Amino acid sequence: MTASPSPVAPLTPGGPLAGLRVLEMGTIIAGPFAARILGDYGADVVKIEPPGRPDPLREWGQGAYRGQHFMWTVIGRNKRCITLDPRTERGRELFLRLVERTDVIVENFRPGTLERWDLAYDVLSGVNPGLVLGRVSGYGQTGPYASKPGYASVAEAVSGLRGINGYPDQPPPRTAVSLGDSLAGMVAVQGVLAALYSRSVTGKGQVVDIAITEACLSVLESAIPEYDKLGKVRRPGGTRLDGIAPSNIYRSSDGLWMVVAANQDSVFRRLCAAMGRPELATDERFVDHVARGRNQDEIDGIVAAWVAARAAEEVRAVLDEAGVIVGPINTVAEVVTDEQFLARDMIVPHHDERLDEDVLGPGVVPTFAGTPARVRRAGPALGADNHEVYAELGLSAAQVDELVTEGTI
Repeated sequence: MTASPSPVAPLTPGGPLAGLRVLEMGTIIAGPFAARILGDYGADVVKIEPPGRPDPLREWGQGAYRGQHFMWTVIGRNKRCITLDPRTERGRELFLRLVERTDVIVENFRPGTLERWDLAYDVLSGVNPGLVLGRVSGYGQTGPYASKPGYASVAEAVSGLRGINGYPDQPPPRTAVSLGDSLAGMVAVQGVLAALYSRSVTGKGQVVDIAITEACLSVLESAIPEYDKLGKVRRPGGTRLDGIAPSNIYRSSDGLWMVVAANQDSVFRRLCAAMGRPELATDERFVDHVARGRNQDEIDGIVAAWVAARAAEEVRAVLDEAGVIVGPINTVAEVVTDEQFLARDMIVPHHDERLDEDVLGPGVVPTFAGTPARVRRAGPALGADNHEVYAELGLSAAQVDELVTEGTI
């Protein structure tokens, strides 16, 4: 499905972070995702790529249209893209001039990379004491694993996140997206914003150290204290969480899978009434959250039988009316036409300059009442903004062209 064409939206200020200046360095995926979120919120994000070595995300995505892949359409959105090799003498000089004008750098190199380039934080803060440096890596900047490369797939595994997902006695699956990278990107944004708040008080920047493994670890909920005090090792629960009932997927008579979540006592009572089984709410097997957890199979079977006797549309209508949490398991084909997402501008056109066409993608999360944020452009071409960004440093078009020729940018 393709959105109707619209003109390119200029990168004009707008959003809660309008005026914030960000440099993005690094590739795949957590760092660029964090920078995308900052750009979504209105920051002026300038992505740096080495000349002749574009971010591999430009070629990622399951399928191509007119030779272009779509990971970059979304992850590269709301950014200006320049080329620069900070390892050369002239490139380093230009980079430090950019740093002088920058509030935040987001990078996701292996720890030690900036130091090898003589661009450690003490050097960067020497030219800009208020600089916030967000450093995303597999394991963080310290510790025995720090020097190891790290991808989200391994981070999800090492952190324990992957080990509690899937089905008992089956290989633990991975999600169909780079969940660990997305978690790390969001944690990076949180850390950067906290550091900016601190700077507003102290006047000083700092390093924000983000490990993909730790971002995954942070969402394990009660798994660690349960092991610490009870010796309980949480195992995969398939389509449900052990001890949380009823909260599962159930198949309707027309073959669609529906999520019904009624594990809270008050919601369970509403579910019982909606099913025409009010007596279940006072049955000693199901009377409260703990009892239902002990008798999970039984209550799951009752709910499954009720759903199986009805079409998905009826299940949803009855439970919506009753105030029970319910929803279909949508594919992306349903997502892009969902009235709730459309009403909140969560499915929006990205004008892809590479194609000169609009391409649908996700909107900006969350929404802001006073300082609206928006998708201003899709991911641009490699070096698309060289002349504009370097002109802001006082370079002429001829000087920029000369830097391109010599391989500096």
